[in-house]
Amino acid sequence: MRLEIIHTTRYGYSAPVSVAQHMAHLMPRNTPCQEVVSAQLDIDPEPTWSQPVVDHQGNHCHYFSLVQPHHQLSIRAHSVVATRGPLTATDELPALPWELVRSHFEYRTGQPWDAANEYCYASRHVQPHDDFLAYAYQSFEPGRPLHEAAIDLMQRMHRDFAYVSHATDIHTPALEALSLRRGVCQDFAHIMLSCFRALGLAARYVSGYLLTEPPEGQPRLIGSDASHAWVSLYIPGWPSGRLQASSNWLHLDPTNNRSGLATPGEDYVCVAWGRDFADVSPVRGVIHGGAQHTLEVGVTVMPLDTVVSPP
Repeated sequence: MRLEIIHTTRYGYSAPVSVAQHMAHLMPRNTPCQEVVSAQLDIDPEPTWSQPVVDHQGNHCHYFSLVQPHHQLSIRAHSVVATRGPLTATDELPALPWELVRSHFEYRTGQPWDAANEYCYASRHVQPHDDFLAYAYQSFEPGRPLHEAAIDLMQRMHRDFAYVSHATDIHTPALEALSLRRGVCQDFAHIMLSCFRALGLAARYVSGYLLTEPPEGQPRLIGSDASHAWVSLYIPGWPSGRLQASSNWLHLDPTNNRSGLATPGEDYVCVAWGRDFADVSPVRGVIHGGAQHTLEVGVTVMPLDTVVSPP
């Protein structure tokens, strides 16, 4: 599948901004299940300085600064990505007891270093609490294979939680969202991460997009889609040669009850991953001046028509 993504962000300021420093995660990354065909970032007014970099997690990050006074800022990311479905069916995954995987991350003399260790610990939006353990243990029975327990947790969250826009915001703690039993994909991702890390497992926050189809008979509304978030869980120890080491991540989307190895499906586009939302927010920065501001965000995800050669 080839998907076109247009993500626009517009800031309007009530007073001139004299100096601004920004960082953006808006360019998709290449993964075992997606290839970036093209990607372009347009910024208005034109930055005084800009620099694309790849961070330590392999995400494409764009730093830019403006030192000229401006009343508004527009950022437009335009990408085309070729995607594919999960690498293998989840019922074909090795049945590793979840406690065995947890022991992989326990410190002991001579233990080889694993880069996934950084996803075992607390972060800004993922804090340990006994309530997460209590919720997770309903799926993580002793000796249960990790991927089965993780998928069961995802399915329970899909049943137990209601997707309600504006019920929470980025500052709502995951523990509060767990108690509310409602929120948006970002909340559900942080709750699931909190459950996994409370159990001593490595899991990361994934930001991206999901192709959504309009109701039958209605046109697709440009800019009406939104960014999406889900979770990927690390499962070390899979047989070498059968699966790439970089693919040992089971992706889980509790919002839509979708899962798969390296991606939940071919209708997903991965942009970046990190410990939580704070690592991969689409746009963040600091400004001098500006007073009050307004923010408008529009996202469009569209399938590109496949060209079929004549017989």
